[in-house]
Amino acid sequence: MTWTQGSLLELTITDLAAGGDGVARWDNRVIFVPNTVPGDQVQVRLLHVKRREAFGQVTEILTASPQRVRPACIVADKCGGCQWQSVAYHRQTLAKQAHVEKLLAQAVAPIWRADPTLHYRNKVTYPLAYTKSGEIAVGYYRQGSHQVVNINQCPVQDPYFDQLLPVLKAQLKKQNWPIYDQVTGTGLLRHLGLRIGRRTGEVLVTLVATKKPLGIEVWAAELRKAFPQIVGVSWNQQAAVGNAIFGTTSYVVSGRDYLRELFCGLEFYVGATTFFQIYTEQAEKLVNFVVASAQLTGNETVVDAYCGIGTLSLPLAQRAKYVIGIESWEDSVTQARANAQRNGLDNCTFVTAKVEDWLPIQTEIPNVLCLDPPRKGCDPAVLDAILRHPPHRLIYVSCNPATLARDLQILKNGGYQVIHVQPIDFFPQTYHVECVAVLELAALTI
Repeated sequence: MTWTQGSLLELTITDLAAGGDGVARWDNRVIFVPNTVPGDQVQVRLLHVKRREAFGQVTEILTASPQRVRPACIVADKCGGCQWQSVAYHRQTLAKQAHVEKLLAQAVAPIWRADPTLHYRNKVTYPLAYTKSGEIAVGYYRQGSHQVVNINQCPVQDPYFDQLLPVLKAQLKKQNWPIYDQVTGTGLLRHLGLRIGRRTGEVLVTLVATKKPLGIEVWAAELRKAFPQIVGVSWNQQAAVGNAIFGTTSYVVSGRDYLRELFCGLEFYVGATTFFQIYTEQAEKLVNFVVASAQLTGNETVVDAYCGIGTLSLPLAQRAKYVIGIESWEDSVTQARANAQRNGLDNCTFVTAKVEDWLPIQTEIPNVLCLDPPRKGCDPAVLDAILRHPPHRLIYVSCNPATLARDLQILKNGGYQVIHVQPIDFFPQTYHVECVAVLELAALTI
């Protein structure tokens, strides 16, 4: 056996990597192997070889791990949407816990496991393509490619979507709207988006297209007649070249541009393209934890940075004196204001601005600052502004432990101490994990 491309090695998978691959070791070198489970004994062909690591592909499972389970999805070995459907759920959460602790270089609270671990997604956005036979393919990209794996159902999405999907595919074929080709930049339809209120059952359907599909109003009316739970059909214009799914403008063609959802005892209106956590029940646990961690008495001012449609701001406003939400996406700010008004909360202000632009020019220090940045973490200007005018308490919500670890180290160097980190599994069957870190100024901590 040699360490070269194309070599076949017999390996035992010992761990799971942060990106979802199984991990094996050979001759003090590391091999990353997709679609494997710790405890698997496998034959692997090396595909990409470096000096100390390689990436391989399973050619045969010699002995299956006791922690290997039968996937709930018939295309789990092809689709790139989920990486860990073959991994027993308790082993998934052990890997996520270890990953967070390794990156943060500290012990953290036991991860909050999900229940259910299937049928939890309240939103899906499918790329569209043609099959070899000319049918419309709707699904997710194959691992490491832009080839769409065609599906009629998906075990991690809300079950109502399984009823809708085959009908939508047949209707789109009947309309004869051309599918967008990423290589040539021609065609019309790019993505199909579905969103459901888990507590209300209301559904939004969105077509992402380069321009308005001809006859979409008639199509939308027929769709809503067939599926009364659909409260709105829109199309979103995205003509730009690239991987961004949504464009900046959406147009309602039937019904409304929002669905109603009940969340943390409040009623929210949620749009088709605005951000809302995909696992409603776990998100509610997270919000309740954040509110409790803020230790509010009714006299505090809270800044909710990256506030979205107010899913954190409004529950905080029920206990704080005043809340200021900062969000760069105008549609989200509009919805946040409407949601506050709808729930009778007049102690909120929502500002359309980038956090890295707004926070550095503030001179008044809030009692509590909440951060919920995108995967890339906080802009350096945000962290610098915090350290120049430090709030006593920080609560940092993160969907990426790597950037959380980076930002926490900067904050710790600036005088904060981390008093609690709570991982929460928002994404069963995948390697993704959500975390909430609670920090205080060390000088003010008794």
